[in-house]
Amino acid sequence: MNWAVRGDNFVTGPLVLDGLNQSDSYSTVRAKADAVYNGFKNQLGVNTVRLPVNTHTVGTSWWNAYRGTIDAATAQGFKVILAYWEDGAASGGRITNMNAFNSMWNTVTAQYGSNSLVYFEPMNEPHGYSASQWINLAVSWINARASIPKGRILVGGTGYSQDVRPVCADTRLDGTLLSYHHYAFFYGEMDYNGWVQSFRQRLGNCASRSVLTEFGAPMDTGLNYNNANSSNNFVRYLRADTDSLRALRMGAVYWPALGGKITAGQNYDWYSMFALHGSGTNLSVSIRSSTGADRLRHGWGADGPQPGQRYEAESAPAVCDGTIDTNHAGYSGSGFCNGSNAVGAAAQFTVTPAAAGTATVSVRFANGSATRPANVIVNGTTVATVSFESTSSWSAWSTKSVPVSLNGGSNTIRIAPTTAAGLPNVDSLDVGAAAA
Repeated sequence: MNWAVRGDNFVTGPLVLDGLNQSDSYSTVRAKADAVYNGFKNQLGVNTVRLPVNTHTVGTSWWNAYRGTIDAATAQGFKVILAYWEDGAASGGRITNMNAFNSMWNTVTAQYGSNSLVYFEPMNEPHGYSASQWINLAVSWINARASIPKGRILVGGTGYSQDVRPVCADTRLDGTLLSYHHYAFFYGEMDYNGWVQSFRQRLGNCASRSVLTEFGAPMDTGLNYNNANSSNNFVRYLRADTDSLRALRMGAVYWPALGGKITAGQNYDWYSMFALHGSGTNLSVSIRSSTGADRLRHGWGADGPQPGQRYEAESAPAVCDGTIDTNHAGYSGSGFCNGSNAVGAAAQFTVTPAAAGTATVSVRFANGSATRPANVIVNGTTVATVSFESTSSWSAWSTKSVPVSLNGGSNTIRIAPTTAAGLPNVDSLDVGAAAA
């Protein structure tokens, strides 16, 4: 979870997180933080907090107290991501005082560099830089702090941390984690499959290194995020993001737990997962949306085991009416199914869900040619026809998802092309949790 300043972290002064006061001592900050973290952990299973730093906080008297938010988290076993927010939105996504920036980070890393629970994100949303400028700046940050393990450094994607592919591709950053942001307001209206494709496209082949450090949706409007058939854009978006997180086994840090932007007519961020109660050090939190919390647990893999959740097209008992190939990058497992160009030349999977019921089945595919339609046949019955559109190249992978009814025990799911062009290349099948 992100714990933020009420009104957002883009400030030209000290970072005073929601629930804190600048007059608080270290012991008061730590007591407040303990109360907040206990609520995060006990109500939602949170184990990581992302906190902002800036040059007006670090090295000041407030920093001496603010460190209580970090120390309380690590004492509870939380991981902590310390991310630099530019000092005021007017700086346009750039660092305005490089000397102050470096001095700030030297102080932070000197104090927490040896703590294996603390991670460092040199800059949040570096949108004022070109891709090459930002990558060079990140490389310089790393080179100047060579004692920090690369595995505890998160390098933001380009723009508003929206695209990790350019950062991932630079070998100078090999070994680092990548910080990824994905919001509905970045991209407008889409259906569920469009949101899945949007999420995965900007990750490229880098999901294994990436952490979704910001994503969020309204938690105070009564939306049912458990409704797989909803036509609401936010519901589709959050379901697609959390399904993708689970399928890709990515970490995620929701924006925000507390604090954040103030929306019209309210004194809190409508995306905030928690409401804050109490005064002084007697603080507590409560979840605003139970279905939103359900989706976070799902994305984190915390809503129960998923035996055999991912089924690879190249591995028995899957059957490929064609060849198993490895000549296009980006597949999971050890290869993909390159089906014969013929009607009915299918990729077939045998799946065993945790329970009978309706489940979301997601086909991961690449298509470097025209649209290739196929029937989805479950236990011998055609339940849907899916159009596998072009993904622009054979190494650009996307996902198509459909709800299907599955029996308890073994089921066969056959993806069978309806034209002589055959299937796209099929990498794998993900089966979501069944709803009884």
